[in-house]
Amino acid sequence: VQFVESGGGLVEAGGSLTLSCAVSGVTLSDYNMKWFRQTPGKEREFVAAISYTGRITDYKDSVKGRFTISKDNAKNTGYLQMNNLKPEDTAVYLCYAGSDWNQHTSGYWGQGTQVTVSS
Repeated sequence: VQFVESGGGLVEAGGSLTLSCAVSGVTLSDYNMKWFRQTPGKEREFVAAISYTGRITDYKDSVKGRFTISKDNAKNTGYLQMNNLKPEDTAVYLCYAGSDWNQHTSGYWGQGTQVTVSS
């Protein structure tokens, strides 16, 4: 199983980025996909989730209205569109795919991509 994340980078506050998570070795249509983020010294935190069908989404309160999670099962790729970025969004963003909507300990993780938002 391999996850290849891309799309991170440096952006000014108010800018946008789209993260991609290309998956091989598993069929993404069988899995829920989630995005998490982590900064040094802090625990990994949930950002967004999308069900395996794509019909259900969930977001961290602070990103609602700014971030959009999606996935293209035909391309076996998940996305996180991030608009109106804020300095506090700076983190390493990681994608995750798993069968259980309520936990994230038994699935697959990407390697992470750095997002840096300057003020």
